[in-house]
Amino acid sequence: MGLAIADSNARMARPLGTLERVNRNEDMRRLRELVREHGVRQILVGLPLRLDGTRGEMAEEAERFAQRVRKQIGVPVEMMDERLTTWEAERLLEETQGRFMHEEKSAGAKNKKKAPSKVTVDSVAAAVILKEYLERQEQPAEKT
Repeated sequence: MGLAIADSNARMARPLGTLERVNRNEDMRRLRELVREHGVRQILVGLPLRLDGTRGEMAEEAERFAQRVRKQIGVPVEMMDERLTTWEAERLLEETQGRFMHEEKSAGAKNKKKAPSKVTVDSVAAAVILKEYLERQEQPAEKT
């Protein structure tokens, strides 16, 4: 699960790392700990829609996860379309870090004991989602 964070004043999204899923209780415990540690006031959950915009099983699972977070952590939770964010994250990493990141990702997939890099494709994708969310929040409401 990719994580990103933004300062409420600067409104700049940055990758925070990756949280490996263990089980529901442990995932919520670690997420609650991160929320306290970073003073999080709102959580954004990526909504994995299909490319045509329809919902599939993954979107339903993300919705259930968001509901659990709302109930168990007690901060507002919103969902944001995450289509093509992994592609965008890979493109950004390619531009900034070149092939090194992809080689490290491949090596990590082969050797699970190796600790993941703090900046991963998933954490950059989370930052892309958060950046898009913040940009939408800054846009004035359209008048009809």
